[in-house]
Amino acid sequence: MRNIFVETLIELAEKDKRIFVLTPDLGFSVLEKFEEKFPDRFLNVGIAEANAISIASGLALSGKIVYVYSIIPFVTMRPFEQIRVDVAYMNTNVRLIGVGAGVTYGPAGATHHAIEDIALMRALPNMTVFCPSDPYEVKEVTKESLNHNGPIYFRLAKKGEPIISDISKQIKLGQANYIQKKDDSKIVILFTSNASDLAINISKEFKNNNIDIDLISMHTIKPFDYKTLEDIISTKEYIFTIEEHSIIGGLGSVVAEYLAESKYNPKFKRFALPDEYSHYIGSQKYIREKFCLTSDNIIKSIIELIWTSSLQVLMVL
Repeated sequence: MRNIFVETLIELAEKDKRIFVLTPDLGFSVLEKFEEKFPDRFLNVGIAEANAISIASGLALSGKIVYVYSIIPFVTMRPFEQIRVDVAYMNTNVRLIGVGAGVTYGPAGATHHAIEDIALMRALPNMTVFCPSDPYEVKEVTKESLNHNGPIYFRLAKKGEPIISDISKQIKLGQANYIQKKDDSKIVILFTSNASDLAINISKEFKNNNIDIDLISMHTIKPFDYKTLEDIISTKEYIFTIEEHSIIGGLGSVVAEYLAESKYNPKFKRFALPDEYSHYIGSQKYIREKFCLTSDNIIKSIIELIWTSSLQVLMVL
């Protein structure tokens, strides 16, 4: 995702001189091409994240469209006060580009994990929260970001993610992206960000067992596509959310909050990381397994929920 983001930004910067990139001493092996092409529109501010955000806001108020690139904890959490006041409160055209969603940086430990970022960013007024599931979503929204008024948070995985979207379809901020749609399905899986591999694997397993499901990438957490959500909860029996984020404050919370005030009552379950920091050091796959955030565990839980609810219906009958 990060590579397609930079490639797309370079293409846009060749035509639009407003684009400016800032980094607090990160992005090596990724941002060099941009720096070489546009040295007067690139600034490495050093290990000074708060300053980076304030400088970005000043540039934005001067007419620039500024992209601040770093690992997620260092572009969302460390400079949070500056984001809140200089970016969100002042509604500036700053784009926060965070890399390493969830436990992508597993070997670096909990300091480099991004499990609270969606919750933090969606709580800020004026902030748009974009959590793409594949490179195509990144490319399309990076283009759209040029004409978007106000700040955007990009939550990117690291690299190597496959395209799962239908590239003939337009991707827009605030509009859900159907990866798979079956008219007769009773089950919907909503996923976001780097949980796409889990959702795809689960979909394949269900397909092998002749079970149809709808699969939807909720790439925009804020503003959320409540119209699509309303359509889903009014027509489907089982709804599941999957994300590599804390169980608190992310995609599952958005859906749960809406369901709590709706007149519909589908069976609903969230799959996410637990409300705790990881003391495990290892790969993303290893940490997921430790927290039971795997395709096998999710499939097992979904089947148990469907089986239990079916038994309850039979008992009533």
